[in-house]
Amino acid sequence: MTKSNDAMGYRYIKQTVLDRIQSGEWQPDTLLPSEQDLALEFSCTRTTVNRAMRELAEEGYLQRRRKAGTRVLSAPQRKANFTIPMVRDEVEASGGAYRYALVSAQTVPSPDWLVARLALRPGQAATHVRCMHYSTNTPYQYEDRWIIVESVPEVEQADFKSIGPNEWLVQTVPFTNVELTFMASRADETVAGFLDLPKDEPVFTAERITWLQGQPVTFAKMYFAAGYRMTTQF
Repeated sequence: MTKSNDAMGYRYIKQTVLDRIQSGEWQPDTLLPSEQDLALEFSCTRTTVNRAMRELAEEGYLQRRRKAGTRVLSAPQRKANFTIPMVRDEVEASGGAYRYALVSAQTVPSPDWLVARLALRPGQAATHVRCMHYSTNTPYQYEDRWIIVESVPEVEQADFKSIGPNEWLVQTVPFTNVELTFMASRADETVAGFLDLPKDEPVFTAERITWLQGQPVTFAKMYFAAGYRMTTQF
């Protein structure tokens, strides 16, 4: 393998390392050679080795610690993979006719709880968008979202009357990190009214925060109507 083959070579390195782990050549808790040593073995760059090691770590085979090196885990850490589809796609995939409706959108100083949650500066501007998503005119999801203006200045010109904030964000700005939380919450008067539920009824709720290179982009809570299902694979 030559350095000109780096783009494809990381797959070969990844598979070779995985073969050594699965064959028992590299036992659990084995400290792997350094990236520099592996780059010499495979006649490639450290960047190529790093990509292979990173993917194996993400898949649960390796543990990587700065200054402590890379070790084989005692057992693969199986991870659930969640996709974050557009609500429109979810509704249409289930056979419904998608409809979106804006409830409100305004740019205001971030409330104290959001400042604390996202480590913002006091009073930092955020656009607060509330909207509804329907499946054939039946409530599907109520969305309550905050978008940080400093991270996404384009939001001040966005027209959320015709497009949902999640769709708009996907088209406008990438993200590098996501925090997802799932919970059962009780529907307050607002949520109950929009989802056509009794007040205090348990409702499936998803909370999502995204960042771009360490800068908070958006905080959102999505409340789903009865019957919603989420599936993941291991």
